[in-house]
Amino acid sequence: MTSLERMIRELPPEAQRSVWEFVEYLHTKYTAPKQGKLRFEWQGALEPLREQYTSVQLQHEMLKEWND
Repeated sequence: MTSLERMIRELPPEAQRSVWEFVEYLHTKYTAPKQGKLRFEWQGALEPLREQYTSVQLQHEMLKEWND
């Protein structure tokens, strides 16, 4: 048994759970697949609506669409 294992075993059960949760967090953080860079292919897609709507009006319209 390594010294790390021994130290963990000597902790109270609640502290052992905290160690387990922290190790799970680190494992997820460092082994999760890396996401690609953001692409802005949509940039400029609403340009034709510039004269009809303000940016706030467009936000409201999008929220209506998402809620339907």
